[in-house]
Amino acid sequence: MFVKAVLLAATALLLWSVAARPSGAHGRRELYRVRPADTLWTIAAARYGGDVRAAVDAIERANRLPGPALRPGEVLVLP
Repeated sequence: MFVKAVLLAATALLLWSVAARPSGAHGRRELYRVRPADTLWTIAAARYGGDVRAAVDAIERANRLPGPALRPGEVLVLP
């Protein structure tokens, strides 16, 4: 009886791991190349609605930026 339960659980786990797929819950991320006059504020204001401060914070976190300074040519991930 114990062996059957273990085999059943192992089979279920194997089937689940084969069928599991990413949920896409994080959405699609966009890449953005920084231009000479860009700031986090201007990028966030042009790309997101609502509170620009929250968008600036999200961009900083997604790119692990130490501060608001950007370099032209730098590629950012926009969440």
